[in-house]
Amino acid sequence: MAGMKQFWLTVFGSIVGVIAGALICITFLIFLIGGLIGAALEDAGDAALTSPGRNMVLTLDLRTPRLDQPSASPFAFAEPLSMVELSRALEHARTDSRVSAVFVRANTLSLAAAQAEEISALLAALSDAGKPVIAHAQGFEGGSVLPYLAVGGADEIWMQDTASFTAVGLAVETLFLGGLFEQFGVEPQMIQLHEYKNAADTLTRDGYTDAHREATLSWLGSIYEVALETIAPARGLEVETLRSRLEAGPYSAEEALDLGLIDRLGHAAEARQSVLDRAGSGSSLVEIAVYHRQMTPPAAPQAPVIALIEAQGDIVTGASEAGFGAVSVGGDTLADALDAAARAPDVAAIILRIDSPGGSPIASDQIWDAVMRARQSGTPVIASMGAMAASGGYYIAAPADRIIANASTLTGSIGMFGGKFVIDEALGRVGLNLEPLHVGGEYALAQSVSQPWSEAQEAGYRALAEDVYEDFTRRAAEGRDLPLARIQTLARGRVWTGRQALELGLVDEIGGFGAALASARELAGLSANQPVRLKRYPARPDGLEALQALLGVSVEGVESAAALNRLIRSPQAQALLRAQSRLEAEEASLTAPQEAPR
Repeated sequence: MAGMKQFWLTVFGSIVGVIAGALICITFLIFLIGGLIGAALEDAGDAALTSPGRNMVLTLDLRTPRLDQPSASPFAFAEPLSMVELSRALEHARTDSRVSAVFVRANTLSLAAAQAEEISALLAALSDAGKPVIAHAQGFEGGSVLPYLAVGGADEIWMQDTASFTAVGLAVETLFLGGLFEQFGVEPQMIQLHEYKNAADTLTRDGYTDAHREATLSWLGSIYEVALETIAPARGLEVETLRSRLEAGPYSAEEALDLGLIDRLGHAAEARQSVLDRAGSGSSLVEIAVYHRQMTPPAAPQAPVIALIEAQGDIVTGASEAGFGAVSVGGDTLADALDAAARAPDVAAIILRIDSPGGSPIASDQIWDAVMRARQSGTPVIASMGAMAASGGYYIAAPADRIIANASTLTGSIGMFGGKFVIDEALGRVGLNLEPLHVGGEYALAQSVSQPWSEAQEAGYRALAEDVYEDFTRRAAEGRDLPLARIQTLARGRVWTGRQALELGLVDEIGGFGAALASARELAGLSANQPVRLKRYPARPDGLEALQALLGVSVEGVESAAALNRLIRSPQAQALLRAQSRLEAEEASLTAPQEAPR
């Protein structure tokens, strides 16, 4: 027995040592790799950024998906600039005399609609400022017009001569799981408020309802019209001419060129050299991420602050999280950030940047209340919507002083759904029996997956769902200063585009992050050229703090585990363990006497 105890202690010590060593190595490797990447990028751009007389050609690659807001994950060093960062970089480049031109590698398959719209506007502004924008695509494939929209503001669009042009419209595919659940003996029990809250339909049905089809075609058509109306003037075409040419596709590269849909044929290397030639002697390529990091000296410490509070991902109770590709909006984190920004004497305005499909109504209401407190403190709050600010995402935007969305932003979805999956039949098919017991009220089993709702349980759940829906519509009406009856007409779970929402009074202005910054200045009473500091609330964690949050272990914990391993493996500890083994064999003990209870 004593020998076994020593054996297990030794094994435990070895395991602790391996884990501690692995965590330390992971930590070291993460920051070593990140540092090497960062150093390489900085070295690549330093000459063009600092040498006098050098012309910069900024390079932007749209082929990699990008987040709306910077990730707090310690692994985010290799990610492309977020939309917020990209907006700031391209807007700064517009007036930077060192930037001569921009070279863009176009996305070939698909892109979020609001991102494509905002990028197109930013590139068009650069072109209008006299800085040539050259885009190169290895085809526009996949059928979607959105990658084409993103580079619609370019002066020239190149395409590889062996590629194809299939940017002919927009399409969505919705996966309905109702039939699958039926095959496996799973019964989804869902309550949705109301007919347009279609997420529940994908779980309970095998196809579109009339309301689901109507709403989807409505917002899809709205985005398509935005794309056509944006691209057509840039190509020197009437909207209907562009529509007819696109919809008659697909085309070969030569056919797309003949129709005026693109400007030149060639490989990326040729297009890259073309933009360097246009930029002039001494020009050099600088990656947009390098430019963003070094583009602006910090504003004076006394400059007023515009607080940036970012809400990206599902809305949950508790703290926000950022891990391996998963991000969430924590009610506690956002509410605390809003309160802190509103209290800060140097904060002139708050931008709440939202890219969220919604989530917890409890957390959404918590954030709604914090936005109202900020407004009541006298600090203007501007809600800036990214690709999506729907359901809970709209809930938290509603009380802002001003709501700004892209025309293609998906928003609204004022409604709720919820329920459960009953799996007793599925379990029975494989010989399992999940048998519930309860004490107290019947509703204690309302969330049981082993049995369907009783009439009383369903009525209770529906009543709670209706309370949530009523709270949502009331909060939206109060935040937007609209009659409740008006909001109830626009709600019912329906998704709207930003353009539709503007017409309905659900948002105030069409624009991207740059428009939100301008609005923040205006509401704070600051001039357009007054220096400001953009400050994130809460502050971004440093690398070690982010790693701790990701792995659920602190640096101190790793160090303690390593110290414990060294202690257990030390000669003194091993001698003590051997001595304990001998004493236990003689029925002695090294255990300290227990103090008597008091």
